[in-house]
Amino acid sequence: MKDPASAARPRTYRLAGQTLAAPRPEPGLHVVATPIGNLGDVTVRALETLAGADLVACEDTRITHRLMERYGIETPLTAYHDHNAESARPRLLALLGEGGTLALVSDAGTPLVSDPGFKLVRAAIEAGHRVVPIPGASASLAALVAAGLPTDRFFFEGFLPAKAGARRNRIAELRALDATLVIYETGPRLAESLADLAGGLGPRPAAVCRELTKTFEEVRRGPLDALAAHYEEAGAPKGEIVLIVGAPTGEDLSDADVEGALRRALETLSLKDAAAAVAAATGRPRREIYALALALERAHGD
Repeated sequence: MKDPASAARPRTYRLAGQTLAAPRPEPGLHVVATPIGNLGDVTVRALETLAGADLVACEDTRITHRLMERYGIETPLTAYHDHNAESARPRLLALLGEGGTLALVSDAGTPLVSDPGFKLVRAAIEAGHRVVPIPGASASLAALVAAGLPTDRFFFEGFLPAKAGARRNRIAELRALDATLVIYETGPRLAESLADLAGGLGPRPAAVCRELTKTFEEVRRGPLDALAAHYEEAGAPKGEIVLIVGAPTGEDLSDADVEGALRRALETLSLKDAAAAVAAATGRPRREIYALALALERAHGD
C-alpha cells in the first residue's frame, strides 16, 4: 500500500515565505479541519499534519489540491466520497494496518459534518487504530457566532429533506426542540425552505449566513417570514448557506406542543421534575405546567 516514491518526497510546507519541515505524525487516522473559504484560516497543526502524512483522503482532489498548492505540500491525494467510500475504505484501512499515517479532509470545514467520513472513523476505531482530531474551521460554528442568536444550546440538523412534504413533517418535529437550530441549505431551495420554516415555526428570529469567510460573505438577519419573502423576491443566492433559527418561546408553542413535551418528560422524570423542566424549556408558568402534569397523571391512572 505504501508508495516508496512518496516516502522519499519532502515533508515540508510553505508559510509566510519560509519552507518549514513537518515532523511525521504518529501512525493513525488524523481528521483534519480545513478552511471553509478563506485559505488563510488553516491552522499550523493542520499544515504539519497534511505535509507529514503518508496520504491525504479527500472528497474532491481538485479542491484539496488548491489548499496543498497554496502551502507547497506534496503529499499524495486520494478520493474518498459518497460514491467510492465502500471500495476505497479497505485500501485506507490497509494503509493504517501497515502503520501508516492517513489524513482525512472534507472539501471545506471539519470532516464528518455532512460528509462520509464517519464510517471511515468508525472502521478505524474498530480495527484498533488511533483517531486524532485536528480542529479548525467549521461553517456551522462560524454561522452561530455571526447570527446573534443564543448559542448556549444548539441542535445541528444538517440538510432538511428535499421533498416538500417530508421537509414540513421534519420541521414539525423540530418545533418543540428547545435549542437554536443549525440548518444547511442550497440556494435553489432556500426561499421554499424558509417559507416552510416560517409556516411550521412561526416568525422566529433567524439568520441566513452565506459564503462565510469568502469575498461575498453575507449575513442577513430577521424573522423567518421576512427572510422567506426577501429570497422569494431576490431569487436563489449562490454559494454555501447556513440557516440559524432561534429557539421557541412559550408564545411559539401550541398547547399540543407543550402537552407532548410534558408527556415525554414524564416518561423519565418525576411529576415535579418534569413540570419544572418543561416550564423552563417553554417559558410557560410553572404552576400552569404543574397543573397540566397532574391532569395527565390522573388521566393515565384512569
